[in-house]
Amino acid sequence: MPELTASTREAARRLGVSDTAIHKAERAGRIAREPDGQWDIDKTRRRLIETADPARSPLASSAGADGTPFARLKVAQLALKVEAQRLSLDETKRRLVDVTEANAALDEIGSTMRDALLNWPARVAGLIAAEISVDPHLLQTILQSHINDLLTEAADRFDPAGLGGDRSPQP
Repeated sequence: MPELTASTREAARRLGVSDTAIHKAERAGRIAREPDGQWDIDKTRRRLIETADPARSPLASSAGADGTPFARLKVAQLALKVEAQRLSLDETKRRLVDVTEANAALDEIGSTMRDALLNWPARVAGLIAAEISVDPHLLQTILQSHINDLLTEAADRFDPAGLGGDRSPQP
């Protein structure tokens, strides 16, 4: 049978807290009277322990602060705060990179490399042809063909058909 009392002071005395603490907890919605207006001591004690701040409540510390839902919430809240501070510090120290900026930088590097490779046969074909005594135009055509094959292979490896980009799939 539940232990009931109509008096807030008596409930506070049995719980080992002040009647002000009972009034504050009731106003905050942490505890409530029974429908008949009485306090169920066991039920009120459980609710006070579940919702108590371990640093401030004698009830929470006696129940093992790590076990209360409030204590777990405080630990989770602290962990989120620490994580937010860590991310902010990483961003300040430039350890984090914006995805849009990173993609733009990679696109720029890739475009520069592609352009350099595409222009290379025209720049070196005459020099190589003179060294080995072959037709410069034929050598440039062969080099361009091999460079195009290399770029196509690299493009397929880094951007397979159907995953994006502006290339249409090859039949």
